[in-house]
Amino acid sequence: MRARIFQPPKTAMQSGWGNTKDWAMEFIPTHGRRADPLMGWTGGGDTQTQVRLSFDTREEAVAFAERAGIRYDVELPQTRHVKPKAYADNFKYSRIENWTH
Repeated sequence: MRARIFQPPKTAMQSGWGNTKDWAMEFIPTHGRRADPLMGWTGGGDTQTQVRLSFDTREEAVAFAERAGIRYDVELPQTRHVKPKAYADNFKYSRIENWTH
Protein backbone atom coordinates (compact mmCIF):
# COMPACT_ATOMS: atom_id res chain seq x y z
CA MET A 1 0.00 0.00 0.00
CA ARG A 2 1.45 3.34 -1.07
CA ALA A 3 0.16 6.84 -0.40
CA ARG A 4 0.87 10.33 -1.60
CA ILE A 5 1.04 13.31 0.72
CA PHE A 6 0.29 16.65 -0.91
CA GLN A 7 -1.20 20.07 -0.39
CA PRO A 8 -4.40 20.21 -2.47
CA PRO A 9 -4.79 23.22 -4.78
CA LYS A 10 -7.75 25.54 -4.65
CA THR A 11 -10.70 24.59 -6.80
CA ALA A 12 -11.76 26.54 -9.87
CA MET A 13 -14.84 27.74 -7.99
CA GLN A 14 -12.72 29.26 -5.23
CA SER A 15 -11.41 32.80 -5.50
CA GLY A 16 -9.63 33.01 -2.15
CA TRP A 17 -6.84 30.92 -0.68
CA GLY A 18 -8.76 29.81 2.43
CA ASN A 19 -8.76 26.09 3.27
CA THR A 20 -5.69 25.48 1.10
CA LYS A 21 -3.14 25.34 3.90
CA ASP A 22 -3.98 21.76 4.96
CA TRP A 23 -2.16 18.66 3.77
CA ALA A 24 -3.89 15.54 2.46
CA MET A 25 -2.94 11.90 2.18
CA GLU A 26 -4.50 9.72 -0.53
CA PHE A 27 -3.75 6.11 -1.32
CA ILE A 28 -2.47 5.27 -4.78
CA PRO A 29 -4.61 2.59 -6.48
CA THR A 30 -2.95 -0.82 -6.67
CA HIS A 31 -5.37 -2.33 -9.20
CA GLY A 32 -6.83 -0.84 -12.35
CA ARG A 33 -10.50 0.07 -12.61
CA ARG A 34 -12.74 -2.15 -14.69
CA ALA A 35 -16.23 -2.03 -16.09
CA ASP A 36 -18.89 -4.14 -14.40
CA PRO A 37 -20.25 -6.60 -16.99
CA LEU A 38 -23.85 -6.38 -15.75
CA MET A 39 -24.39 -2.65 -15.21
CA GLY A 40 -21.48 -1.15 -17.14
CA TRP A 41 -20.36 0.98 -14.19
CA THR A 42 -16.66 1.51 -13.65
CA GLY A 43 -15.30 0.27 -10.36
CA GLY A 44 -12.64 -1.72 -8.65
CA GLY A 45 -11.99 -3.82 -5.61
CA ASP A 46 -9.54 -1.39 -4.01
CA THR A 47 -11.46 0.48 -1.31
CA GLN A 48 -8.40 2.35 -0.03
CA THR A 49 -8.68 4.79 -2.94
CA GLN A 50 -11.86 6.16 -1.35
CA VAL A 51 -9.96 7.27 1.77
CA ARG A 52 -8.59 10.81 2.01
CA LEU A 53 -7.06 11.97 5.27
CA SER A 54 -6.46 15.63 6.17
CA PHE A 55 -3.65 16.97 8.34
CA ASP A 56 -2.67 20.43 9.55
CA THR A 57 1.00 20.06 8.64
CA ARG A 58 3.16 17.92 6.39
CA GLU A 59 5.07 16.61 9.41
CA GLU A 60 1.84 15.25 10.94
CA ALA A 61 1.01 13.41 7.73
CA VAL A 62 4.50 11.91 7.47
CA ALA A 63 4.45 10.88 11.14
CA PHE A 64 1.08 9.16 10.67
CA ALA A 65 2.29 7.27 7.60
CA GLU A 66 5.44 6.11 9.36
CA ARG A 67 3.51 5.10 12.48
CA ALA A 68 1.05 3.07 10.38
CA GLY A 69 3.78 1.50 8.23
CA ILE A 70 2.55 3.09 5.00
CA ARG A 71 5.02 3.85 2.22
CA TYR A 72 4.52 7.40 1.01
CA ASP A 73 5.63 10.02 -1.52
CA VAL A 74 5.60 13.70 -0.57
CA GLU A 75 4.66 16.17 -3.31
CA LEU A 76 5.76 19.69 -2.47
CA PRO A 77 3.47 22.51 -3.66
CA GLN A 78 4.59 24.76 -6.48
CA THR A 79 5.45 28.31 -5.56
CA ARG A 80 3.03 30.97 -6.72
CA HIS A 81 4.48 33.86 -8.71
CA VAL A 82 2.34 36.98 -8.53
CA LYS A 83 2.95 39.75 -11.03
CA PRO A 84 1.79 42.99 -9.39
CA LYS A 85 -0.60 44.99 -11.54
CA ALA A 86 -2.54 48.19 -11.18
CA TYR A 87 -5.80 49.16 -12.83
CA ALA A 88 -4.17 52.37 -14.06
CA ASP A 89 -1.74 50.31 -16.16
CA ASN A 90 -4.62 49.61 -18.58
CA PHE A 91 -4.57 53.28 -19.62
CA LYS A 92 -0.82 53.98 -19.72
CA TYR A 93 0.48 55.92 -22.69
CA SER A 94 3.39 53.50 -23.08
CA ARG A 95 1.12 50.47 -23.22
CA ILE A 96 2.42 47.97 -25.80
CA GLU A 97 -0.61 45.83 -26.67
CA ASN A 98 -3.93 47.16 -27.95
CA TRP A 99 -6.68 48.03 -25.54
CA THR A 100 -9.75 46.14 -26.65
CA HIS A 101 -13.18 47.03 -25.43
